[in-house]
Amino acid sequence: MTKRTIPSLLLATALALTACGGGDDGGDSGTGAAQTDAGEPQRGGEVTVLEDAAFAGSWPTGLDPATNTTGGANISMQQAIFGGLFLLRADDDGSNARIEPNQAESFEIAEDGLSFTVTLRDGIQFSDGTPMDAEAVRFNWERALASPCTCKPTWQLADPAIEVLDPLTIRLNFTAPNASVLASFPASNVNWIASPTALQQQGEESFKITPVGAGPFTVVENQLSSTLVLERNENYFEEGLPYLDRLTFQSIGGDQPAYQALQAGQAQAYEGLSTTPLLEQAQSNDQLQVTVQPATSPYVIQLNTRAAPFDDPRAREAIYAATDFDAIAEGLFGGEYPVSQSFTGPGGLFYMEDVEGYPEYDPERARQLVEELGGLQVKLGTLGAYVATQVNTALQTQWQEAGIDVTIEDYQLSTLIQEFTGGTWQAMLQTAGAWDPAAGVGVAFRFASTSPFSGISDPELDQLLTDAAGTLDEDQRADLYEQASQHIAENFYAPFGLAFAPANLAAQGVHGPGLTTMIPPILVNTGVIWDEVWREQG
Repeated sequence: MTKRTIPSLLLATALALTACGGGDDGGDSGTGAAQTDAGEPQRGGEVTVLEDAAFAGSWPTGLDPATNTTGGANISMQQAIFGGLFLLRADDDGSNARIEPNQAESFEIAEDGLSFTVTLRDGIQFSDGTPMDAEAVRFNWERALASPCTCKPTWQLADPAIEVLDPLTIRLNFTAPNASVLASFPASNVNWIASPTALQQQGEESFKITPVGAGPFTVVENQLSSTLVLERNENYFEEGLPYLDRLTFQSIGGDQPAYQALQAGQAQAYEGLSTTPLLEQAQSNDQLQVTVQPATSPYVIQLNTRAAPFDDPRAREAIYAATDFDAIAEGLFGGEYPVSQSFTGPGGLFYMEDVEGYPEYDPERARQLVEELGGLQVKLGTLGAYVATQVNTALQTQWQEAGIDVTIEDYQLSTLIQEFTGGTWQAMLQTAGAWDPAAGVGVAFRFASTSPFSGISDPELDQLLTDAAGTLDEDQRADLYEQASQHIAENFYAPFGLAFAPANLAAQGVHGPGLTTMIPPILVNTGVIWDEVWREQG
């Protein structure tokens, strides 16, 4: 029997016809104190944030939302510069997650789901003094939707796709109902609105280095994939915010050097710690606050069914039969991360821990299939992060025991994207799903026929995912996602694994939502709300 958890909030914001401005608890906050216990926020000071060079610390194409190709990884930087029309927020313990208007004042989803209308806050200006109005949003949406970024939405748009109704009101029109449109915003480039005037004056090559937005901070210095220095935007629309004078993002070569830098006082925060021994050290380090975020995106072994050897279902079944994620989760990580049989985690929507008919670990069956195939050689890749590389090494051992010849390779984010778009990859350990499976780097990103990051061409699965993303009835959505999960399992498309939960580290005296409190990760890392991050003074 399938276990399914649907948080009561389930797109409550999106399913309401009108919403005005304003998951489950998936982890242990360690030594981190709740934001409400931190005292009154203080203004001033600066914070340096470390980002792993293999993921969020890589921005080789700059930070223009329409030309950046790694935007899903660079959410923190984009939010700091551009703010966002909408933000994902939660109570301090990660519960009651909801998407709230930020630069938007309100929104409305039509009863038939065919349009989404946004009303902007009056009086917001970009940091260059020009107005952030509906025409500016239209300009940005058109660029964003035509961009190469992995973070652009895959909406089915009508003609006209975008309509400016008045200076503060803009509408999206769809060819099919879209229940997940609101959830698409926080992790996508349509959320980050840049100054059209600054872009036209600078030109794209310059603008990607010194972009101009209406967010809490402005760019002082930007060395691509190295250092981003920001200072307070004095024209920011939220009175009294941001609290910090200066915010710096620094790329660093992984968890170990990041932890050492924090201990040495060279930085005050690190996003996305995954090295289990370091996490245990950090949780007993009284210099640091540790916030383990709710898990939303399970690992998945993507199999490229468009090319050998995984165009043969026997090869795919052999991978399922040779894989024991329960043993990996317990043996390597002490049961820290739950194992999922689908594209959802306990911190997100439509969580399915078990899927009916999911193939069981059966090494004898795996050896039989490998023998039938006359051998099986596999190249297995992943991002060079601790948990991913540890899992891949364990998978290599398990698969070799079943007679599979395995080579493993680690990638930086930019080269990983090139591998996918080249189409010759065989197997990749990646994360699947998102807080809402239909949004951002969600299930369609990994499984839809039209996605360059999918290895599957299956019209039946496409239709299930399209229908699930479109229906406004939450019970129907849950049933459709259950059917999609069963279809993936029946066709041996991609074994799912442990639902990794990233940890954020902060020095004592630094506080802020998503940094020292829980917010379910939109993708892999949590969307920290940087204008509310503050540092104790004196």
